[in-house]
Amino acid sequence: MITRADVDEAAARIDGRVRVTPVLKADAGVLPGEVWLKCEFMQHTGTFKARGAFNRVLACRERGELKDDVGIVVASGGNAGLANAYAATEVGVPATVFVPETAPAVKVRKLVAIGAHVVQHGAEYSEAYDAAMAYAAETGAVYCHAYDQPEIAAGAGTIGTELLAQLGDVDTVVVAVGGGGLMAGVAAAVEGHAKVVGVESETTPTLHAALAAGTPVDVAVSGVAADSLGARQIGRIGFEVAVRTGVRAVLVSDADIVAARSLLWEQYRIVVEHGAAAAFAALHSGAYVPAAGERVAVILCGANTDPATV
Repeated sequence: MITRADVDEAAARIDGRVRVTPVLKADAGVLPGEVWLKCEFMQHTGTFKARGAFNRVLACRERGELKDDVGIVVASGGNAGLANAYAATEVGVPATVFVPETAPAVKVRKLVAIGAHVVQHGAEYSEAYDAAMAYAAETGAVYCHAYDQPEIAAGAGTIGTELLAQLGDVDTVVVAVGGGGLMAGVAAAVEGHAKVVGVESETTPTLHAALAAGTPVDVAVSGVAADSLGARQIGRIGFEVAVRTGVRAVLVSDADIVAARSLLWEQYRIVVEHGAAAAFAALHSGAYVPAAGERVAVILCGANTDPATV
């Protein structure tokens, strides 16, 4: 469980390490209501995850858990791997990233370029994860989870406090949900100030399924946003914060996501990954309809994608 106090602590810790990303007011008539776009895709490594990565690495250093010779380990060939490797390199410790043998070569090259030691292990993510955990136990490297650790989620939540400072008053924050770290952090950050709408693809409904079941449950994973929203189960932190703060879950289709991504390019020349476009899709498709006068902020959380596919 995390609270606003954890987010404020994270904000102080990572100050100067991450970018303050801009807010853009959406053109009238493009989306219903009064809408702002939080351009978090401009963050280091192209996603919000740099915030949580820095908070995790620096907090572990403060507690004396971070060893200069082995640093951190993470299992992810995607955004979490890139962000945590970047944070470790900036702090001056090694980063070991376990990825499946099937990981795309372009992602492996990005990790190596950042300075990570990449270990390809197993045919699936679960095998890479098990190997990473074994490595952490053997070496004492700090394990950085993709979303379900308090420091990771609280670091992501600094987007929420930053947003409140930039806009003053906002009624609703719309955010994409995969494993739930971003949603949990933002919901904790704006608790008492704004409500949060969590947006998922119909083909990766981790939060929707958990709220219906009363507990996190496994879901099948597929669809255009599976590369970034493809957690099989909502994290425990995400679920607990969602229940405590009353996060509303809405679903969008793959077609909605593709259309939203195209509109962001056509209208604003913004290129985001499909997962980030899901939040925008909730308003564009009508999955979430703001009330009259409602002030809404949409977090565009990442841009690690191929621009040629827009």
